[in-house]
Amino acid sequence: MNMLITGGAGFIGSHLCSELVKKGNHVVCLDNFELGSRENLKDVLDNPLFTLTEGDASSISVLEHVIVENQIEMIFHLAANSDIQKSGVSPEIDFINTFSTSYGVLEAMRRKQVKKLFFASTSAVYGEKTDTKLSEDVGGLSPISYYGGAKLASEAFISSYAYMNNFDVTIFRFPNVIGPGLTHGVIFDFIRKLKMDPLKLQILGDGTQKKPYLYVMDLIDAILKVSLSEEKGVHIYNIGVESATTVKEIADMVCKKMGLPEVQYIYTGGKRGWKGDVPQFQYDLSKIHRRGWKASYTSNEAVEKTLDYVLKE
Repeated sequence: MNMLITGGAGFIGSHLCSELVKKGNHVVCLDNFELGSRENLKDVLDNPLFTLTEGDASSISVLEHVIVENQIEMIFHLAANSDIQKSGVSPEIDFINTFSTSYGVLEAMRRKQVKKLFFASTSAVYGEKTDTKLSEDVGGLSPISYYGGAKLASEAFISSYAYMNNFDVTIFRFPNVIGPGLTHGVIFDFIRKLKMDPLKLQILGDGTQKKPYLYVMDLIDAILKVSLSEEKGVHIYNIGVESATTVKEIADMVCKKMGLPEVQYIYTGGKRGWKGDVPQFQYDLSKIHRRGWKASYTSNEAVEKTLDYVLKE
């Protein structure tokens, strides 16, 4: 199958490129390299089944050209802003990189008659619902970050475009995804801070923020298992693990792995790391489990495995 991955040079997209190529698909990666890198794609750059195109996924004309030139049959739309703290200061980042890329993909699909889509959404669409286990059909979605708002708006446009144009769509609402190639987030930040000052570690919030961390190859396995099926219409899935890890637990694991037993933790205070951060949530994963998928690694195991990889680099 001829497939297009927007944001394919990023952390998650590059892993997906590799696995789809291994399965014999012709994979086209479209990336503007604002967050992604060619280094992430080193395993597939020379593969004849892989094509790299530099361009902006918010440009309908660029997308149309790529679709026609490569006879694209399916799109994996992963291009988006992934730095929620950064867009908290500049909302236009999520309007352009998160929502406008989704609109661009949908309109190019409509014009060029591509019918199958995978969309990378997020737990942030639920907003701050800490008192309930989040199922895919829970109501009253109220994002508290610009990123979450842009993803929810994208889901709404996907729903309308799918109905009007007979698209078949798989939507995954990602949790915190970690693993080889990680470029930002709490693990990355803690390691960077401790390399600068091995005696003190600033921790945003009070350290009790607790979230599920999913290992990236578990995520890729789920994407391949579910999105390549013959399901018709729009299907939304929470994706993640039953367990969760606190920020303090991550700090403890990082310090232990780095051999720093005497680090002083300095908390900035408050229950969240930054404005727009959801301090904790819990998914209902029964829907994805019914599809025969479960994560291989727990949240803590995913953190440990990621640390082992990142600290070797």
